[in-house]
Amino acid sequence: MNAFFLAVQFLTRIPAPINLAINDQQLGLSVLYYPLIGLLIGGLLVLLSLALTHIAVPLQAALLLIFWVFISGGLHLDGFADCTDAWAGGLASPQRSLEIMKDPAVGPIATISLVLLLLLKWTVLTEILVKSQFTGLLLAPMLGRCAILALMLSTPYLRQHGLGSALTQALPKTAAKFILISCLLLGFSCLDFLPVLFIVLMCLWIRALAMHRLGGVTGDVYGAVVELVEVATLLGLVIL
Repeated sequence: MNAFFLAVQFLTRIPAPINLAINDQQLGLSVLYYPLIGLLIGGLLVLLSLALTHIAVPLQAALLLIFWVFISGGLHLDGFADCTDAWAGGLASPQRSLEIMKDPAVGPIATISLVLLLLLKWTVLTEILVKSQFTGLLLAPMLGRCAILALMLSTPYLRQHGLGSALTQALPKTAAKFILISCLLLGFSCLDFLPVLFIVLMCLWIRALAMHRLGGVTGDVYGAVVELVEVATLLGLVIL
């Protein structure tokens, strides 16, 4: 279970065994559990929403969003913020964009982008709760983390050293493809065509942007794609 607990420890704030045997093989295997971790987060969101049905929907959506950010430790929001800063200040230079992504400082563009993203997420959450579309709330975090697998399988990773490189290189490709296809089929069967189409288009768009600007992806791009795919899933449900 080391690989599973590594995934829990990396993607959530849920307590997990600390003294884990960490090697490249375990890191690669842990990626296979990312969709399952997303499903776990989605299940907690559904349970919380059911427990909060006695309060007003806007407040319920706000509390769900706060919990959503808390349970993931803001990990993917940080990647999204770094990407928006890099896109605004990179001046179409791959090297400069990568330097901005590594800079821990947050610029005004990143701040504005985070506010707008969270506002959009709160709005669609409100609609999801009004329509009681709990299946979408359950599956959105799973599909967001499936997007990481999609990028790992299809796009070169740029940084030669570090955690992201080890994860990508040690990822069991055949098993990852099977899990990715299974999750997409689950999405089609439970959410209908439009939300899954939004997800696929979002992944293709982010991949195209990353290849055009950087020539590949980084951990920050993985974080950004999780956030944007989650929003695309809920937005597709609301529009449908």
